[in-house]
Amino acid sequence: MKIYGAIIDSETRCTHYHTVKDIIAIKFYCCNRYYPCYKCHEENEDHDIQAWPQEQFEEKAVLCGSCRSQMTILQYMNTNDCPYCQASFNERCALHYSIYFESNESGRTTHG
Repeated sequence: MKIYGAIIDSETRCTHYHTVKDIIAIKFYCCNRYYPCYKCHEENEDHDIQAWPQEQFEEKAVLCGSCRSQMTILQYMNTNDCPYCQASFNERCALHYSIYFESNESGRTTHG
């Protein structure tokens, strides 16, 4: 699985986000490429980010950088840890969900 962007280690950390918990990559809906963050996408693509539509939240579009397992958007949004290896994810990533995932503010799924 190729991860694009300013990767700094084998667990998908990038120059923008590189704490011990920054170990996921997201497959971007607009280009079908995995990036560690929206900043990496912006630096490498010449198109705007398109958020994943809610009706496609069962799509496997999030990669755990620790074990390389793919999970669905819903799985990712409803956990703080990888369901396969239990590696901890950065709970602050939820602050950026609106960039990656379509939301309706009244019934939005939240992290954790």
